Amino acid sequence: MSVLVKITIITSGCFIAINSKPVFTTALPQQTKASSFLPYDLFGAINTLKKELNAVVLAHYYQDPDIQDVADYLGDSLGLSQQAASTSADVIVFAGVHFMAETAKILNPDKLVLLPDLDAGCSLADSCPPEEFAKFKAAYPDHLVVSYINCSAEIKAMSDIICTSSNAVRIVNQIPEDQPIIFAPDRNLGRYVMEQTGRDLLLWQGSCIVHETFSEKKIIQLKIEHPEAEVIAHPECEPPVLRHASYIGSTTALLKYAQTSPASTFIVATEPGIIHQMQKQTPNKRFIPAPAMNNCACNECPYMRLNTLEKLYLAMKNRQPEITMPEHIRVAALRPIERMLEMSV
Repeated sequence: MSVLVKITIITSGCFIAINSKPVFTTALPQQTKASSFLPYDLFGAINTLKKELNAVVLAHYYQDPDIQDVADYLGDSLGLSQQAASTSADVIVFAGVHFMAETAKILNPDKLVLLPDLDAGCSLADSCPPEEFAKFKAAYPDHLVVSYINCSAEIKAMSDIICTSSNAVRIVNQIPEDQPIIFAPDRNLGRYVMEQTGRDLLLWQGSCIVHETFSEKKIIQLKIEHPEAEVIAHPECEPPVLRHASYIGSTTALLKYAQTSPASTFIVATEPGIIHQMQKQTPNKRFIPAPAMNNCACNECPYMRLNTLEKLYLAMKNRQPEITMPEHIRVAALRPIERMLEMSV
């Protein structure tokens, strides 16, 4: 006589099948197996792999502090693009999000480009689907397309010039005033560029979930509690937040401003990963992350934080996940990126 044992314990975890019945389990066999082979000194192991692979680790300021500390180069989108274009490494390990690694691959078709977690996407890039943008562009055939680098390779391939938050104003100022412009995908950066240049841009209505979440009300409360503090903000923020900012700039510009400003306290309205570098470079100053509207960690990019030091090591060890794309997309996307680099000198 056979006995069917029914398991009724439910915990947080994943589904497995026992006696053809799905149940929850906290066990993660594949992750446990992988983690059991992780070296004790991940920093040392990653540095060893760098030498073995002739690899360079490029990391965005929004990455976890451990990743920032192991990176060969830290920067914002413009700086990372410039590094990707000039590196002599055979392998580029991009600790950032998908569009950043794609940009490195567009610039380096013969190099191995790795992204620690392929699910590290971007809400702003996702807000501009290629099929819909193609129809939008077709409706305005006389417009030049300037696209923020925070977009997919397909959108880059449909663009005339790429820009970053560091150089968007400078690039638009170099375009003849009688030339109509589509600016995509970030409406907030587009509005900021319009204010700075006086140009009338046709904006795609995309946005970043992180920079849209900051609470103007809570920032005002912080200013009351810390009257000596300066608000510094990324131009992807909503206009009500930018109105309170003493300084608006890219992540690199915010970092430099914090170093040179005589202020001792700053309310930082961008992804709080940058605060690690701000604190390292100016340990005598105080940095307060701008709070989100809800009581959550919504001011942290959930995609950037998918990358971990363990995943970075495993990506290098296993030579995957690798970034690839169709060659016709890569070639079409290359020219607008090259134009950006030329116009940024």
